[in-house]
Amino acid sequence: MSSNTAQNHIPLRIGVTGGIACGKTAASNVFRSLGITVIDADIIARQVVEPGSKLLPKLVEVFGSEILNKDGSLNRKHLREIVFSDKKALAALNAMIHPAIHAELERQANLATSAYTVLVIPLLFEHHLESFVDRILVLDVKEETQIKRVMERDGSSREIAKEILKNQISREKRRELADDLIETDGLLLSELKELVLNLHKKYLQLAAKRN
Repeated sequence: MSSNTAQNHIPLRIGVTGGIACGKTAASNVFRSLGITVIDADIIARQVVEPGSKLLPKLVEVFGSEILNKDGSLNRKHLREIVFSDKKALAALNAMIHPAIHAELERQANLATSAYTVLVIPLLFEHHLESFVDRILVLDVKEETQIKRVMERDGSSREIAKEILKNQISREKRRELADDLIETDGLLLSELKELVLNLHKKYLQLAAKRN
């Protein structure tokens, strides 16, 4: 279960996490449609390496100019292929990028004004951010479904997709650490919306108890 060290923060923080291609974006879109502030670590991860950012030149220095597209933007697919075949490279990337992401997550969370805040953090457990949120919602799907979705979504090879999964904690551990769980295998969007709406009602009640 998640730590409650964030309990002095208002509003209530709900961490949404799960393995790659588990439906986090679809679920967070439903929360957003309900008027809830959603802060997405993946969006922040793209922003902190945009052309003109402080981080992008540092990434080029470490990984080479071949990680850039012709327009000077980051070729995320190429960088992913580099780091997921080299553990030292992945560690170096994480050490550079994650402090910037975490700082921006904190900044945006402190500005949120909705009844509670949803923070979509795919690597919440891997980066030990449990204490950053008050409750954790895990989206879960079978590993084979994840692999197929990654290949279809990103154009990645099966090998790269499997490497991505290997660098995340196991499904079993993630499920064990969840406060709330949604299994998205075979789930219709209408069914997902209903499950999220039920959680929304619960989170509103939890948020009200804190005030």
